[in-house]
Amino acid sequence: MDRFANIFRYFQSNSESMMNGICGILALASIRIYNSFQFICPCLPIYNTIYGIGVMFLPPIILFLCGVIVNKHSLLMLEEWQRPEGYRSKDASLLSYMFLAVVQRAALSPAVWLVVCLLDGKCVVCAFSTSVDPSRFANMSECPGEELLSLLSKVPCKDLPSEHLQHHLTFPRNAVYRYLRSISQALGWTILLLLILAAFLARCFKPCSKHVIFLQSRYWSNYIDIEQSTFEETCCEHARAFARHSVSQFFHSNLADLKTHCSGMADLTGDESHHLHGIRNKEQLNHLLMKWFKAKPSLNISPISKQQFNSYPLTTWDNRHAQHKATMPKNAGHQTLL
Repeated sequence: MDRFANIFRYFQSNSESMMNGICGILALASIRIYNSFQFICPCLPIYNTIYGIGVMFLPPIILFLCGVIVNKHSLLMLEEWQRPEGYRSKDASLLSYMFLAVVQRAALSPAVWLVVCLLDGKCVVCAFSTSVDPSRFANMSECPGEELLSLLSKVPCKDLPSEHLQHHLTFPRNAVYRYLRSISQALGWTILLLLILAAFLARCFKPCSKHVIFLQSRYWSNYIDIEQSTFEETCCEHARAFARHSVSQFFHSNLADLKTHCSGMADLTGDESHHLHGIRNKEQLNHLLMKWFKAKPSLNISPISKQQFNSYPLTTWDNRHAQHKATMPKNAGHQTLL
């Protein structure tokens, strides 16, 4: 259990670890989807090629798009690319680093799907069964061209009844099937070897490249991610404080209306009056809720009176803002990071 907790904390440590975990989950999901997918070749000359190539290349495109969508760095990259420069200049090396990082993570699950398809061999056998020359395995000179094409299209169909081939007992069906599957598996192992070799060489020659530029690009990529998260958190805190002030002002502004509208309203003192805003029965509350539904206040916090505004409790964000403003030098100018 502690091992899973450590793994979970590792993925939560930073956004890159989380993106790596999501890409790994997509890669495992692609294997699971392929194993649960029921491959049914149509056993027709033209449809075999369309179906086999479609199953081999369409799901990787979908998985690649899903990898780009779930990667939050893709949105950050687009925002960084399209934003006006303003006080912060754009860095081409940073954009290229973010682009390569998004593409590499998104291409993991399509590569896994393609390798699994090639190692299994069903897609290649179905797509290219009509492209094999059977004369290299047996003498098929007496078989007409159209009939030979029909026989080749039925090579992937192992469940085909034997009576379909009774008058062509010399047709090398198993030989064609093994030939195509061996080519498919050879391609699969070759691609897998090339991918592993490319990753190995990239890891080995990484210190020999411009490592300083790589570290700077990685640092600023993490900075942009953290900056966006901090901005969103600060916006949430500000929205919460803004809503609290707006609702409190709404309650205080309708206190006199409640006294005239609802009879038997007693004055409350102390903390009870502060928390309940003078509302202590169902009739008053229903009237206030109806007024809130029919006429919400405008998004403009203007204090009713200076004394009443000063009586509002300061929130955590207000305290931090006041402390920061008090400690901030008067001649502090705007600073830019990039």
